[in-house]
Amino acid sequence: MIASVVDPGEREGSWTLLTGHGHVLVEIARNPHARIRDISPVVDLTERTVQAIVTDLEAAGYLTRTRVGRRTRYTVNPDSPFRHSAQDGLRVGPLLDTLTAMADTEKPAAAARSHQPGRAGSSRGS
Repeated sequence: MIASVVDPGEREGSWTLLTGHGHVLVEIARNPHARIRDISPVVDLTERTVQAIVTDLEAAGYLTRTRVGRRTRYTVNPDSPFRHSAQDGLRVGPLLDTLTAMADTEKPAAAARSHQPGRAGSSRGS
């Protein structure tokens, strides 16, 4: 018999498909001008954790940081390979393209739904 990883009281469990590193990389791909403080609430991680992840991603070659005046601009390297052997030979660029395109089309639709009459303050998944 196979035991369930999900607590029977929780339908969806508490895990997410992407790691913190994945969430941060997707958000930077979506918004290269975002500050650490802007990224933190989107990915639901502390600013300190996001800073450490950005440092990891830069050290691994997934992104570069460039100072523009007092701000930092991030550039994602889409040719970076996945780190797991199961994705040997695959690059992160196509996945990031898909996830950022989906996020960009979902946000306006979600905003429109939340402003419909009779739905004030409602949000799915909360």
